[in-house]
Amino acid sequence: MRYVVSASQRIKTYHIFFIIMRMTLLYIVLAAIMAACGSTGTSTTSETNSPDTATSAAQAIRKAFDGEGAYALTRQQCDFGPRVPGTPAHAKCAEWLESTLKGSCDTVMVQTGTVQTATEGKMGIKNIIGIINPEASQRLLLLAHWDTRPWADNDPDAANHSKPVMGANDGASGVGVLLQLASQLKAESPTIGVDIVLVDAEDMGEDDNEESWGLGTQYWVQHPHVKGYKPLFGILLDMVGASDATFTREYYSTQYAGGFVDLVWKCAAGSHFINAQGGAVTDDHVFVNRAGIPCVDIIDLRSDSPTGFCPEWHTINDTMGAIDPATLAQVGQTLLNVISSLEQ
Repeated sequence: MRYVVSASQRIKTYHIFFIIMRMTLLYIVLAAIMAACGSTGTSTTSETNSPDTATSAAQAIRKAFDGEGAYALTRQQCDFGPRVPGTPAHAKCAEWLESTLKGSCDTVMVQTGTVQTATEGKMGIKNIIGIINPEASQRLLLLAHWDTRPWADNDPDAANHSKPVMGANDGASGVGVLLQLASQLKAESPTIGVDIVLVDAEDMGEDDNEESWGLGTQYWVQHPHVKGYKPLFGILLDMVGASDATFTREYYSTQYAGGFVDLVWKCAAGSHFINAQGGAVTDDHVFVNRAGIPCVDIIDLRSDSPTGFCPEWHTINDTMGAIDPATLAQVGQTLLNVISSLEQ
C-alpha cells in the first residue's frame, strides 16, 4: 500500500454521490447494529476507546480473542521467509494457508489468475478464500494481503533496497488475526456468514501508479468467488501488529463507508484505536469500495512519520520483533465485537 494524501484532501464528486446514495440505504440498519456494540464515542477529536465498554457485548457471547494464537500464526508465515509471488516460499505458504483455513472454514477456495505488474510483467497469483456459514444471507467480508514486497525500498540503507521484505507486520499480522478468528468462530458458530479473503500481489506497486497496487484484490473484484457477491460490508486488516500502532479512521474508508467506520470504531477494543480522522491510503479496500462494496481499512497510520506509516514499513526490519500479541488481540477482539453486533 502507499500513503496518498492528508485527511484534508477530497475525492471526486461522482464518488461522493455514490457514497451518499449507498449510505442513505444503510443508515437504518447501521443504527440498530451500532446500538448492539454500545457507544464509545464518534467525534473526530483525538480520543481512545474503553476496552471494557467496547468488548462487553462480544465477551458475553463468545470467548475473548486470543492474541497469542494470532501471534503464533503470524510467526508461522514468516517462517517460510518473504512471501514474494513466484518464489518457493510463496508457494509453500499458499499451501499452508489453504490447509489452515480448511481446518476452520466450511468451504475453502483457491482462486488462481494472472495480473500485469508495473515492473515484473505478468504474474500468477493465488487468492485464498475461506467461507464460514455459507447458507447465511447476511455476510461480512474480511480481507488481508498475504504476499510481501520484493524490495525494501524504504530502508534507510540503500544497500538493502533490492532485498525482499519479511512482512511480519505488512501482511502477516492481518492474516494471522484472520486465521485465529476463523479458528475461534469454528467453535462458536456465528449466525451470520463470514468470508475471509486472503489476497495476493498487494505489494507490487509503484508510488506514482495507483493501479499497480492491490493486484490480487483487483482480480477478485472482477472475478468474485460468488456471482453477484454483495456482503453487508468489508473490513481490511493491514499492518495491525505493532506495539505502538495507531488505528485512526482512514480517509477513503470514511468517504466510501463512513457509517461502517462508525460501527467499527464503536466496537473498537482498546487504546490503539484512535477516534480521529487519519490520512488516505491506496490499499486493497480502495478497489473493493470502487466495486460497490463498502470497506473499512484498519491500518496503522502515523501522523508524525514522513511515510505516514510505522518505521519498519518496506524495510528489512519488518520482522517478528515488530509484532505485539496485545495489539493483535485488540484488532481481533474488535472483529469479534463487530460480528456479535451484527448477530444481535
